[in-house]
Amino acid sequence: MRYCSLGSGSKGNGTLIEQGQTRLLVDCGFSLRSTEQRLRQAGLKGEQLTAILVTHEHSDHIQGVAKLARRYELPVYLTPGTGYALREEGLDLRWLDLNTRVVIDELEVSPIAVPHDAREPCQFIFDNAQQRLGVLTDTGTITPWIIEQYTRLDALFLEANYDPHMLAYGPYPGFLKARVGGNLGHLSNQQAAGLLNMIDLEQLQHIAIAHISEKNNRPELARDALTEALANWTGELLLAEQNQGLPWQTISGLSHHHCAQAGADNGKTY
Repeated sequence: MRYCSLGSGSKGNGTLIEQGQTRLLVDCGFSLRSTEQRLRQAGLKGEQLTAILVTHEHSDHIQGVAKLARRYELPVYLTPGTGYALREEGLDLRWLDLNTRVVIDELEVSPIAVPHDAREPCQFIFDNAQQRLGVLTDTGTITPWIIEQYTRLDALFLEANYDPHMLAYGPYPGFLKARVGGNLGHLSNQQAAGLLNMIDLEQLQHIAIAHISEKNNRPELARDALTEALANWTGELLLAEQNQGLPWQTISGLSHHHCAQAGADNGKTY
């Protein structure tokens, strides 16, 4: 299994997950033209996509969904609440139940309920029967359910949206600060680090820091906060950016222990 980001942040989001010939796009917050351009940079065309999955209806996640789905006749998987907000005619909408896994070709997808100020938001865990990739952004607080579901992953695409000090003293109006920092907003650097302290990291090969605010955070602040929580971890900490996204990352088929050994043999870390 491998994954990449077409872009991550408040100006647009899109994450690709690939297993064999199965290619799923999680969210599409860019214009059709920009999406096609970003897909090309990832070495893909719209025709090669299998389906679009939607986490929630905010424009930075849903802006290009309908046009992309229409142009390439793609099914769109989403919760009924998100579908209600989308209100688009003529799409092949497939309803997700937050308690039920769905198999899309070569991947099993688990929609995970998260607290966010949307109608029926969710995030996703992808499973190919050997590896598990978790995507967790746009979440206001870490719940016991999230901790239970996101433990023992092989890769994690994780939001670290804001630095509390920068948010407090930044340019956002008061109501927006309250929204971002509230229980239905986004994860701070410290909340993201907190999750890492509460889950089993043993087989985790990489963590991609995602959805970093351009006004209320800096990549180095996010990285520092997470690094502190990863004291004895030997995996790779990556950064998904707004404009460049994140290039393809392959999740190794080896167990974590084999990885560490191979890393020692090759003189590099995995």
